Amino acid sequence: MSDTGEGGQPPFEHEIRVTWADCDPARIAYTGRLPDFALNAIDAWWEHHLGGGWYHLELDLGIGTPFVHLSLDFVSPVTPRHRLICKVWPNKLGTKSIGFRVDGYQDGVLCFSGRFVNVFTTSATFESRAAPANIREMVEPLLRSEQEPVSAG
Repeated sequence: MSDTGEGGQPPFEHEIRVTWADCDPARIAYTGRLPDFALNAIDAWWEHHLGGGWYHLELDLGIGTPFVHLSLDFVSPVTPRHRLICKVWPNKLGTKSIGFRVDGYQDGVLCFSGRFVNVFTTSATFESRAAPANIREMVEPLLRSEQEPVSAG
């Protein structure tokens, strides 16, 4: 199956070096580190596509994106043995929200799959707002189906 989505582009990839300090006594990554890895990958997605991550969105553009949902399905352990490749793509764009999927792979093996939803707010007031037009324009061509599989390679 092709690795490109409806927009014709493959998902964004963010590489993470998992270290010994990320691991528990069982020699696999602490459970709590996996959402952190996924959030770092989403932040890198914003930086790649918008020129800055959440810090830029919040402080420079006045756009907040607090989370209202996150879920992870664990498939295979994450270890320091291989780089963690997180494939990130937007899977939903509502009037006031954006959804992301992050699939984490090591050595071609799916380790976790996560779903994340942010709402757009005005940073200064923390009030809900519509997705800004420039962000909507940037995201729409990158949307891919939630269920659309991606290959490890």
